Amino acid sequence: MRVLIQRASKASVTIDGKIHSKIDQGLVVLLGIENEDSHEDIDFLVKKIINLRIFDDNHGVMNLSLVDIKGEILIISQFTLHAMTKKGNRPSYIKAAPPKIAIPLYNRFVDQLQNSLNKEIKTGVFGAHMEVELINDGPVTIWIDSKNRE
Repeated sequence: MRVLIQRASKASVTIDGKIHSKIDQGLVVLLGIENEDSHEDIDFLVKKIINLRIFDDNHGVMNLSLVDIKGEILIISQFTLHAMTKKGNRPSYIKAAPPKIAIPLYNRFVDQLQNSLNKEIKTGVFGAHMEVELINDGPVTIWIDSKNRE
Protein backbone atom coordinates (compact mmCIF):
# COMPACT_ATOMS: atom_id res chain seq x y z
CA MET A 1 0.00 0.00 0.00
CA ARG A 2 1.34 3.39 -0.91
CA VAL A 3 0.25 6.82 0.17
CA LEU A 4 1.23 10.25 -1.00
CA ILE A 5 0.40 12.71 1.78
CA GLN A 6 0.06 16.42 1.16
CA ARG A 7 -0.36 18.97 3.92
CA ALA A 8 -3.16 21.25 2.76
CA SER A 9 -4.68 24.51 3.91
CA LYS A 10 -7.76 23.47 1.91
CA ALA A 11 -8.71 20.89 -0.70
CA SER A 12 -11.67 19.60 -2.66
CA VAL A 13 -12.75 16.82 -5.01
CA THR A 14 -15.09 17.58 -7.89
CA ILE A 15 -16.94 14.84 -9.79
CA ASP A 16 -19.08 15.60 -12.84
CA GLY A 17 -18.79 19.33 -12.20
CA LYS A 18 -20.02 19.16 -8.58
CA ILE A 19 -17.97 19.37 -5.41
CA HIS A 20 -18.16 15.94 -3.80
CA SER A 21 -15.96 16.60 -0.74
CA LYS A 22 -13.88 19.40 0.68
CA ILE A 23 -11.69 20.05 3.70
CA ASP A 24 -9.97 22.95 5.37
CA GLN A 25 -6.61 22.54 7.12
CA GLY A 26 -5.46 18.94 7.14
CA LEU A 27 -4.14 16.21 4.88
CA VAL A 28 -4.90 15.01 1.38
CA VAL A 29 -3.97 11.34 1.16
CA LEU A 30 -3.68 9.65 -2.21
CA LEU A 31 -3.97 5.88 -1.63
CA GLY A 32 -2.68 3.16 -3.94
CA ILE A 33 -3.50 -0.48 -3.18
CA GLU A 34 -1.61 -3.58 -4.39
CA ASN A 35 -2.76 -7.18 -4.69
CA GLU A 36 -0.66 -8.23 -1.69
CA ASP A 37 -1.92 -5.53 0.67
CA SER A 38 -3.62 -6.56 3.90
CA HIS A 39 -5.06 -5.26 7.15
CA GLU A 40 -1.51 -5.01 8.52
CA ASP A 41 -0.70 -2.41 5.85
CA ILE A 42 -3.80 -0.46 6.84
CA ASP A 43 -2.91 -0.60 10.54
CA PHE A 44 0.62 0.66 9.86
CA LEU A 45 -0.47 3.50 7.57
CA VAL A 46 -3.38 4.73 9.68
CA LYS A 47 -1.20 4.95 12.77
CA LYS A 48 1.58 6.68 10.80
CA ILE A 49 -0.73 9.18 9.07
CA ILE A 50 -2.60 10.39 12.14
CA ASN A 51 0.60 10.73 14.21
CA LEU A 52 2.89 12.17 11.52
CA ARG A 53 4.25 15.43 12.95
CA ILE A 54 4.19 17.69 9.89
CA PHE A 55 2.21 20.71 11.12
CA ASP A 56 3.92 23.78 12.54
CA ASP A 57 3.94 24.53 16.24
CA ASN A 58 4.07 28.07 17.67
CA HIS A 59 7.76 28.27 16.78
CA GLY A 60 7.28 27.32 13.13
CA VAL A 61 8.71 23.84 13.65
CA MET A 62 6.92 20.83 12.17
CA ASN A 63 6.12 19.25 15.51
CA LEU A 64 2.34 18.75 15.52
CA SER A 65 0.20 15.93 14.14
CA LEU A 66 -3.20 15.90 12.50
CA VAL A 67 -4.63 14.92 15.90
CA ASP A 68 -2.90 17.86 17.60
CA ILE A 69 -4.34 20.45 15.22
CA LYS A 70 -7.73 18.71 14.95
CA GLY A 71 -7.25 18.72 11.18
CA GLU A 72 -9.38 17.17 8.49
CA ILE A 73 -8.46 14.45 6.05
CA LEU A 74 -9.40 13.76 2.43
CA ILE A 75 -8.70 10.27 1.04
CA ILE A 76 -8.48 9.72 -2.72
CA SER A 77 -7.99 6.30 -4.31
CA GLN A 78 -5.14 6.41 -6.83
CA PHE A 79 -4.02 3.22 -8.56
CA THR A 80 -1.41 5.19 -10.53
CA LEU A 81 0.78 5.30 -7.40
CA HIS A 82 1.77 1.77 -8.44
CA ALA A 83 2.84 2.76 -11.95
CA MET A 84 5.86 0.90 -13.26
CA THR A 85 7.87 2.96 -15.76
CA LYS A 86 10.96 0.81 -16.27
CA LYS A 87 10.15 -0.13 -19.88
CA GLY A 88 9.05 2.32 -22.53
CA ASN A 89 6.98 5.42 -21.99
CA ARG A 90 3.59 3.92 -21.17
CA PRO A 91 3.29 3.08 -17.46
CA SER A 92 2.19 -0.39 -16.43
CA TYR A 93 -0.29 -0.74 -13.57
CA ILE A 94 -0.03 -4.51 -13.20
CA LYS A 95 0.87 -4.19 -9.50
CA ALA A 96 -2.27 -2.19 -8.69
CA ALA A 97 -5.04 -4.28 -7.15
CA PRO A 98 -8.22 -4.79 -9.19
CA PRO A 99 -11.43 -3.28 -7.77
CA LYS A 100 -12.55 -6.64 -6.29
CA ILE A 101 -9.52 -6.54 -3.95
CA ALA A 102 -8.96 -2.78 -3.70
CA ILE A 103 -12.48 -1.55 -2.82
CA PRO A 104 -12.84 -3.54 0.44
CA LEU A 105 -9.34 -2.48 1.52
CA TYR A 106 -10.04 1.15 0.58
CA ASN A 107 -13.28 1.10 2.60
CA ARG A 108 -11.56 -0.49 5.58
CA PHE A 109 -8.78 2.13 5.38
CA VAL A 110 -11.35 4.95 5.45
CA ASP A 111 -13.33 3.30 8.28
CA GLN A 112 -10.21 2.73 10.37
CA LEU A 113 -9.12 6.35 9.95
CA GLN A 114 -12.61 7.50 10.89
CA ASN A 115 -12.62 5.33 14.02
CA SER A 116 -9.10 6.37 15.00
CA LEU A 117 -9.85 10.08 14.64
CA ASN A 118 -13.46 9.84 15.82
CA LYS A 119 -14.56 12.15 13.01
CA GLU A 120 -15.92 11.97 9.48
CA ILE A 121 -13.35 11.30 6.80
CA LYS A 122 -13.89 12.98 3.46
CA THR A 123 -13.29 10.92 0.32
CA GLY A 124 -13.46 10.85 -3.41
CA VAL A 125 -15.31 8.06 -5.22
CA PHE A 126 -13.37 4.90 -5.95
CA GLY A 127 -12.81 4.52 -9.70
CA ALA A 128 -14.42 7.84 -10.63
CA HIS A 129 -12.80 10.53 -12.74
CA MET A 130 -12.05 13.21 -10.15
CA GLU A 131 -10.69 16.73 -10.22
CA VAL A 132 -8.66 17.25 -7.07
CA GLU A 133 -7.77 20.77 -6.03
CA LEU A 134 -5.59 21.63 -3.10
CA ILE A 135 -3.44 24.31 -1.68
CA ASN A 136 -0.37 22.40 -0.57
CA ASP A 137 0.74 24.17 2.59
CA GLY A 138 4.51 24.47 2.71
CA PRO A 139 4.68 22.68 0.32
CA VAL A 140 4.81 19.49 2.35
CA THR A 141 4.49 16.20 0.47
CA ILE A 142 5.44 12.82 1.94
CA TRP A 143 5.53 9.37 0.33
CA ILE A 144 5.05 6.24 2.46
CA ASP A 145 5.13 2.64 1.24
CA SER A 146 3.85 0.13 3.80
CA LYS A 147 6.03 -2.62 2.32
CA ASN A 148 9.24 -0.63 2.94
CA ARG A 149 8.07 0.88 6.24
CA GLU A 150 9.89 4.08 5.31
